[in-house]
Amino acid sequence: MAGGHRILDELRRAQVLVLHPQDEDGTLLAGHLRRLGCEVKSAWPIPPTLPLEVDTIFVLIDDVPSERLAALIEERNPAVIAVATYESPISLKAISDLNAHGVLNKPLRPLGILTQFALARYRHGYEVRLAGKVQKLEDTLKGRRLVERGVKLLAQMRSIDEESAYRTLRDQATARRCTMASLAEMIIAAHETTQSLGLGIAPARGDD
Repeated sequence: MAGGHRILDELRRAQVLVLHPQDEDGTLLAGHLRRLGCEVKSAWPIPPTLPLEVDTIFVLIDDVPSERLAALIEERNPAVIAVATYESPISLKAISDLNAHGVLNKPLRPLGILTQFALARYRHGYEVRLAGKVQKLEDTLKGRRLVERGVKLLAQMRSIDEESAYRTLRDQATARRCTMASLAEMIIAAHETTQSLGLGIAPARGDD
């Protein structure tokens, strides 16, 4: 029960945009969402830009240029619930183009709106969390590659083994209060700059 109340509370905090003609279905949809406690804005036809604060969109996909709408939606990354009058290759393509997280079929009825609303918000949240994990993993792998290359360059420039170069890079990063990856990136950038100028860094010579 507590979980259900939490879901409802989250839905009530949603900033919703209804892209649908102000007909019977459009009025029913907007009204039902407002009765749930959501802040709802309506617009039709499709506006050239979407409000910044919108996090959920209900959109009629009948005869709508889905490519243009998909580009608008991508800028805001909201949860998307498609509203379809009939099933057709065009509507299926629109659902795919918009990466819809839920679908409502017309004529609309209050029963089912809340379910699709909650499902779409959950799926969108899952996608956002998954994308964050993927980005974090990519950043970690990128950082490791930078450190590996930075260590090799440092070993070459100082004529030391890679283990010693790694310790040097680690100690310098600690002293500078920065990550090893960011320090390695600076070493790589300096090396590439000198290389492009024909001023290659010669390995350090040992003491005579």
